[in-house]
Amino acid sequence: MSTPPLRPLDAPRDPDARVVIGLMSGTSLDGVSAAAVRFDRDRPTADLLAFVQRPYAADQRARLERAMTGATPAEYARLDVDLGHWLADAAVAAIAEAGVPLASIAAIASHGQTIWHEPGAATWQLGEAAVIAERTGIDVVSDFRVRDVAAGGEGAPLVPMADAMLWSSATTWRALQNLGGIGNVTIVPPGGALDGTRAFDTGPGVGIIDAVARRVRPSLRFDVDGALARAGAAIDAVVRDFMADPWYATSPPRSTGRERFGAAYAERLVAACRAANPAARDEDFVATAVALTAASIADAFARFVPEPVDELLVSGGGARNPALLDAIVHALAPRAVRRFADVYFDGDAKEAVAFALLGWLHLTNRPGNVPRATGARGPRRLGVHTPA
Repeated sequence: MSTPPLRPLDAPRDPDARVVIGLMSGTSLDGVSAAAVRFDRDRPTADLLAFVQRPYAADQRARLERAMTGATPAEYARLDVDLGHWLADAAVAAIAEAGVPLASIAAIASHGQTIWHEPGAATWQLGEAAVIAERTGIDVVSDFRVRDVAAGGEGAPLVPMADAMLWSSATTWRALQNLGGIGNVTIVPPGGALDGTRAFDTGPGVGIIDAVARRVRPSLRFDVDGALARAGAAIDAVVRDFMADPWYATSPPRSTGRERFGAAYAERLVAACRAANPAARDEDFVATAVALTAASIADAFARFVPEPVDELLVSGGGARNPALLDAIVHALAPRAVRRFADVYFDGDAKEAVAFALLGWLHLTNRPGNVPRATGARGPRRLGVHTPA
């Protein structure tokens, strides 16, 4: 028996509704992040009203991981529907936490879970929007990436619109580095002018670090507090060899995913560490993964960031890893490196807020992509609208 919607499907909606629930499930497969955000119709401002996280259970994570390496049509179809329910659960939790009238919610903006991302060719996210709309009685905007791909873009990164509109500095150039499963950076000019905003993926974020940590400590989901990395020593020769991958020299716009930087890549990294130093310990493998992520960010800045960026704000799961943060501080010196949370709000909420913004832009008939970031032929209104 299906769960009745929070709001009857024929219930009146406030014509001035300005709250959007943003849903994000990232490449790290930690779970669903949900943010309730109130937007201003006339100014580029966003008030975070509530933020909740719904971690994936082990069996949920396992199903998502299997889908990324190949599943049957039946498994994909069932996962699409089930993920819609998991996303709806997170949306309901965020609505309850925010305590806002249901009539004031304009829409739910759901990124879904990326199953396959082939830059410039195809991108595929699961998490059935119709399930979310049916469960909540609220309109849903979803499938944000495909329109940019159809317009010749890479479909990623899409957070730069929020970086420019909501989190620019008034006086200086700023870089905003996300460290989810994949790392990406946005370069934002003073005042957030879109014609000067650029963004691209830098390479692995915490995805490889997490995969190596789970390999050497199966009881862990990730290297808690960077303890394993701090107890080890990076094998510099392996970092140099992996940084010779031609992908790192690919000029932006560029994007990537677990297809390149996934479990197989982590296995190759561990094998290379063993070959370079047969006496290497488990902790050294994790330290090498940390050093590689920091090196990829430093390399991206050296090659592709001529702008006078003085400050880097770091968000995502990697911002909570002291070993990784210290490595980035060292690699990017003398630039200042700070956590996004120290300037704004919990950095784990940042991407959910960003997709809430993309949903709001869709509802107000405005473009959501930054063509300089994705390579699309021009600005496009992103997302597919599923009415309640």
